[in-house]
Amino acid sequence: MNRQKKLQQLFKAKAKKASAKLAPKKPKYISKADRLKLAVESPDASVSSPSEN
Repeated sequence: MNRQKKLQQLFKAKAKKASAKLAPKKPKYISKADRLKLAVESPDASVSSPSEN
């Protein structure tokens, strides 16, 4: 790999990292088991099923 190509590759990598930092953050992943635990702990947030009439 010649010197110019190596430099261009480094510049692209740095630019990619910089743009990734500016990108909006995704919410943290919550596993299915943890979601169920949270639903059990807070009954206000649980969804009532339509069959409970």
